[in-house]
Amino acid sequence: MRDIPIVPALVRGAAELEATDRGVRPHRLPRAVRERFPDPQLLMVEAQPSGVRVAFITDSDAVELVVHATRVAYRGVDRPRGAVDLTVDGVPVASSQLTGGDRIETDLSTGVNEFIPGPAHVATFDGLGSGEKTVELWLPHNESVELVALRSAAPVRPRAAGRLWLHHGSSISHGSNAATPTQIWPAVASRLGGVELQNLGFGGSALVDPFTARVMRDSPADLISVKLGINVVNLDGMRLRTFVPAVHGFLDTIRDGHPTTPLLVVSPILAPIHEDTPGPGAVDPASLGGGQVAFTATGTPGDTALGRLTLRVIREALARVVEDRRRDDPNLHYLDGTELYGEADAAVHPLPDRLHPDTVTHRLIGERVAEHAFGPAGPFAAR
Repeated sequence: MRDIPIVPALVRGAAELEATDRGVRPHRLPRAVRERFPDPQLLMVEAQPSGVRVAFITDSDAVELVVHATRVAYRGVDRPRGAVDLTVDGVPVASSQLTGGDRIETDLSTGVNEFIPGPAHVATFDGLGSGEKTVELWLPHNESVELVALRSAAPVRPRAAGRLWLHHGSSISHGSNAATPTQIWPAVASRLGGVELQNLGFGGSALVDPFTARVMRDSPADLISVKLGINVVNLDGMRLRTFVPAVHGFLDTIRDGHPTTPLLVVSPILAPIHEDTPGPGAVDPASLGGGQVAFTATGTPGDTALGRLTLRVIREALARVVEDRRRDDPNLHYLDGTELYGEADAAVHPLPDRLHPDTVTHRLIGERVAEHAFGPAGPFAAR
């Protein structure tokens, strides 16, 4: 197979590619943001290329992608590895689970980290047929990777872009607990909606940050959505008095660059631990050592009189912002997150760690987003 240079025209869904000693590392936030606010949590999650893929047209029967992964692991906790997924003409065909790579292992009981190096991973896909086809290699949503080499048995060329959907959200939008990158709910919804995805879902970092709004303002987009609220509650980072104007400011900034673009505001899905109990959220100590971490809310149930936030309070506030205070914007829309995952769903598909959906539930949420947003009467329907 021949080596194919990994150039920006072949990489979709990334803000930029950083040159490294091994190759290039995709980033979902530009360097200016990373340098101005080098928060370790944010830097970790933005470098995990959720929604990023290497995409091209070729008649090659086989393709190969070499990646060197870096992941965070927790001692005594079973966390599935990331994967590189292959789609052909938009249809998921195969998946290559990562091996090797560097591991940063954290002891949750002591906070001590250990760095454990490992080799690169080679994802090889063959038997693709000889006809011309669109190939996409979806990068792992839950591990940072350096792209070391791309190989193909025949020449490749970039493909034309379709309608671009720019989405921002929390760890659920990032893909937490989904098995592979094409199974996170934004990937499911984008595939059903027939659009290009740029995913700004950042685990633990959907905090109504002004810099995220500016990135969205300055990014090309035909469709925009923001899913806000759960991380603000998890962090116990705001009160109602500061949350509401922060959301207005966030939307104002997006509108500065996209004054008439369809914009969908989505409130949090059901998360029973935070429905009526404020944060901060925390790892439940009782779950440590059991192979599956679970989360808990540490606030006092019902403590909202002084403006502390729960998910019910967040949903009411977002609905008022969109449907009342900003009703003069005909291209702004609201979706209650419990329509995507509510009490009836929780009875059938409980959240494994009390916070994040599993792969089946990601698919359910993606299908419902597609039906609501991309359906004939939806805000993202092709006109």
